[in-house]
Amino acid sequence: MKNDNLDTVRWYVMRAYKNEKKAEEVLSAPGGLEFFIAKQYAVREYHGVKSKHLVPAIPGLVFVHAGHDQIVDFKQRGNNFLQFVILKKSSGPEYLTVPDSQMDNFIKVASRYDIETAYLLPDEVDLSAGTRVRILGGPFNGVEGVFMRVSGKRNRRLLVQLEGITTLATEISPELIEVIR
Repeated sequence: MKNDNLDTVRWYVMRAYKNEKKAEEVLSAPGGLEFFIAKQYAVREYHGVKSKHLVPAIPGLVFVHAGHDQIVDFKQRGNNFLQFVILKKSSGPEYLTVPDSQMDNFIKVASRYDIETAYLLPDEVDLSAGTRVRILGGPFNGVEGVFMRVSGKRNRRLLVQLEGITTLATEISPELIEVIR
């Protein structure tokens, strides 16, 4: 593993396979760590009754904001259900992390459950075809992303990417957009 700056606080991508609820309970308890689980509303049917429930948008993924050593210590206290997501590279395996600026933009958009969003796989969209923008005003004030047309949608969308993980798309009013050069 690449061991440089393991004590630096960053957003680690972690797996909590079918245990997002437990992860949320344990991480939010005293002594837990800062975390984010992307959620969205989905219609579920229980005993013949349909209702809307807030469910994880990316099953099994939990983003944890801490130093590597803090997370290892947390896991050793009986929280081993959380697993690091590791990338296999030619230079050796590396922990998958997300830059703070990308994560801030992602959290700002993904936390708005009242606004329709779509989660896309990295290979479903080519962001180089879009325009880099910053949102000025509204609920996404300050968010940076790519403004482009998404297939199957009438209007162009704001896309916020977590490189190699997911892209979040939401409709945005064109008058709130400032092009970044």
